[in-house]
Amino acid sequence: MALIPSTVEAYLAQFTSPESAELLAINEATQALHPLAHMLSGHVQGQFLSMLSAMIQPKYVLEIGTFTGYSALCLVKGLTADGMLHTIERRPEDAATAAENFSKMNANNQITLHVGDAADIIQTLPYQWDLVFIDADKTGYINYYEMIVPRLATNGFIVADNVLFHGQVLEQPLKGKNAKAMHAFNEHVQADPRTEQVMLSIRDGLTIIKKRPTT
Repeated sequence: MALIPSTVEAYLAQFTSPESAELLAINEATQALHPLAHMLSGHVQGQFLSMLSAMIQPKYVLEIGTFTGYSALCLVKGLTADGMLHTIERRPEDAATAAENFSKMNANNQITLHVGDAADIIQTLPYQWDLVFIDADKTGYINYYEMIVPRLATNGFIVADNVLFHGQVLEQPLKGKNAKAMHAFNEHVQADPRTEQVMLSIRDGLTIIKKRPTT
């Protein structure tokens, strides 16, 4: 299902600030060489993540799902001078590509790359997160969310990717484990009294989640 007409996508890209030469190179290399290139955040979503990071100016950022490093390099742009982004990738091959891309952009001093199972690694990271980007295995979203919410900073945000999952969450009946998992995640977040959220139709759908003020 085409969520947004290709002409609209092209128009959005036309009037979005262009990628840096370095990000464009990562984008093009991923598109040319990676069999799962559709997983890349890409130009418009990447610029959105950069803008959001610049507005929040986070000290600690967590990314679950590094892929080839494009989104991490967008998120790192808003970090405070003493800030750090921790990104987790399950696939060693993708982690190696991301590490190479981080090195090319001299971002290693503010990015720590972890390789392995996110559910195990998150528990070892002793931070209050100002910004979290979830873009990993869809069946793990609810578990990641529950691990993160208690450790979200007072003014922190979670951004969840693929919440529309190629439009499959709109189908009735739901088909496939990923569509079912994303719909369950969307319902889980909506029903959570601890947070408030807005769902956006950017690319494959993004939900921005914030903790409600405690009284």
